[in-house]
Amino acid sequence: MKVILLKDVKKQGKKDDIIDVSDGYAQNFLIKNGYAIKYTSGSKMHLENNLNTRKEEEEKLINELIIIKKQIEDKEFVFKVKVGKQGKLFGSISSKQIVEKFAESNIIIDKKNINIKSSIDTLGTHIIDINLHKKVIAKAKILVKEV
Repeated sequence: MKVILLKDVKKQGKKDDIIDVSDGYAQNFLIKNGYAIKYTSGSKMHLENNLNTRKEEEEKLINELIIIKKQIEDKEFVFKVKVGKQGKLFGSISSKQIVEKFAESNIIIDKKNINIKSSIDTLGTHIIDINLHKKVIAKAKILVKEV
């Protein structure tokens, strides 16, 4: 029997996959527990509509994130810190501090999305990656100045 998966099922497939399984497994487990629906022309059209809707929403989200990416890349975020000998900071600039600095410019991001390759513990300009989406990565300029 052909079914359309509504959820990920271990060793069977991912959500929205069309798979062929035995009638008993489909009726007694997949359909009964809400993991799948029977494959018909109506359910196929419903699946295609859902996929198209999700794709349009994804494209809309990506377009919005591209605007945020431009805002991030057009600015230079300045941190004024106390410095010890040889231009070394006391500590380093953390992702939490970066999120707070972005919030001052009305740019809201999650600190988990910040990718700092090497710690920001010296004066000067540092470039960091911000993963807004798997298809949209912004490069932010962090300028560290002495107080």
